[in-house]
Amino acid sequence: MVALGESTTAGGWSTSPQRCWVSRLALLINDFQATPIEFFNAGIGANVISTRSPSYDHSGKPSALERLDKHVIEQNPDLLIISYGLNDARGGTSVDLFAEELRNLVRRVREEIQPVIVLLGPYYMTAFDDHGPTWSQADLELFHRYNDETARVAEEENCLFVDLLEAYGATDWMIHYDGVHANDLGHGIVANRIFEVLARNCSGLAKQTKEAEKSSPRWRDESMLKAD
Repeated sequence: MVALGESTTAGGWSTSPQRCWVSRLALLINDFQATPIEFFNAGIGANVISTRSPSYDHSGKPSALERLDKHVIEQNPDLLIISYGLNDARGGTSVDLFAEELRNLVRRVREEIQPVIVLLGPYYMTAFDDHGPTWSQADLELFHRYNDETARVAEEENCLFVDLLEAYGATDWMIHYDGVHANDLGHGIVANRIFEVLARNCSGLAKQTKEAEKSSPRWRDESMLKAD
């Protein structure tokens, strides 16, 4: 598994690497998969999708499209999770340009390798005006437009889509005190929601448990609950 994204993917601000959603998602998968998953967290802080993003000069480099060969194609993952939109929206990238570059990214991957691709919509956040002029050009309404457009790209390009705005449910206590990044609870919700989408679409995750259920012991003991 490769997770390609921004600081929210890199782990900001979980209290440990193990509490980042990437690590937690790997644990969820490993709980059901016989062969442990290997994962590469390719999150970079302040990252944007391409050099065409208006905030590119102020961003964490290289952009997603610039580093695609090294961080994705050379890794040859079976599962690729792409998490962009938060910084591009905040940095002034138009919805149309973002969708175009996201589509280009997916198509470039598919020219070389054929992983299951999951596109994440933007995360919920609250501090839209607290991070200087470069990163203060968005609001929650724009995030919802990005979310809808990411879902559209996923449908058109045969990717899975995860609606993180819906998963958060506008709950401020899942956000770090900086108002941007997920805290530990938020990272848990992100991992769980991605796993739900994978479970509904990747039947291989059920292979081990379907085999185990044929011979597993009937462990429930309800005798103490029955009426005299």
